[in-house]
Amino acid sequence: MKKITIACATFLCMMLHAQVAIGKSSITNPSTLLEFGLEPKGIILPSVDDAPGATGGTFIVNINDRAVQYHDGTNWINLTNTGESVANPYVNTQIADKATDHGVIIGDNTSSKPGVLVLESTTKAMILPKVSNPQSTIKSPVTGTIVYDTNSDSLAVCDGQNWFFWQ
Repeated sequence: MKKITIACATFLCMMLHAQVAIGKSSITNPSTLLEFGLEPKGIILPSVDDAPGATGGTFIVNINDRAVQYHDGTNWINLTNTGESVANPYVNTQIADKATDHGVIIGDNTSSKPGVLVLESTTKAMILPKVSNPQSTIKSPVTGTIVYDTNSDSLAVCDGQNWFFWQ
């Protein structure tokens, strides 16, 4: 088990300055720091009750406000309705128990920003997983699922029951 952990840590360290493809063999866009494959799957945002030190560009499922939220650098912006519409948020206890850890940083050696996954770049972006009609394509989405809907050309965010689309 120790050898697997060391191998994974070594691999992640080698990727710190690299572009990363998940679910595919290579990056297709040179302006991409993180790019996903074509399977109809989304990113699942962390479910938290607090996000101290959050910076602009942070996405979470706020379990107190029961809403998927984005931090614009000053305020939290709801991407879903608040209240009862958010289904039981999925909480990955393995990540929640390690809340004091820095998580994975891609694009630099260090970051002052808190997060499970922090992308550091001034010249590259993350391309969300692309899914056509996620409301019918993704079966049983988890609260906080986020994708780019190629059918409506918009950001699609699921609260566990409903999809919200942002252009």
